[in-house]
Amino acid sequence: MSFDNEKFVALQAVIDGLKHEQGALMPIMQKAQDIFGYLPEEVQNYIAKELDIPVSDIYGVATFYAQFNLEPKGKYIISVCMGTACYVKGSQQVLDKLAEVLEIEPGRTTKDGLFTLNATRCLGACGLAPVIMVNDDVYGRLTPDQIPAIIDKYRE
Repeated sequence: MSFDNEKFVALQAVIDGLKHEQGALMPIMQKAQDIFGYLPEEVQNYIAKELDIPVSDIYGVATFYAQFNLEPKGKYIISVCMGTACYVKGSQQVLDKLAEVLEIEPGRTTKDGLFTLNATRCLGACGLAPVIMVNDDVYGRLTPDQIPAIIDKYRE
């Protein structure tokens, strides 16, 4: 994967401005994600080289904190609640149907960059179980049969 050189110039400016400050890694990684949209291996390697630290340190931070993404996110982020109320009422079947329809596993993004599928702990809408969110749109009391129509709405 090759990125626009302008993005690396912008990243270098961030690194140059922060690298001598204590605790600079997280702010540099946050800015890198703002610039690139996520933290691919190429960007992690670049930061490691510029900061003279092992890339494993960067990968460790990126995988520990939920704010960092190792792959691009889709235009539509689908969050499936896997909390107790939702799980008991069938959220696993809803998640399985989403994975089938989108042809991706949870935590992945479709090839067209339209959808990212995530399983989440709780969306705070237990009375509507099972629940999904597509960006800010909430869908409750779902059955797997409803999933294709919901996805089609966002593909249009």
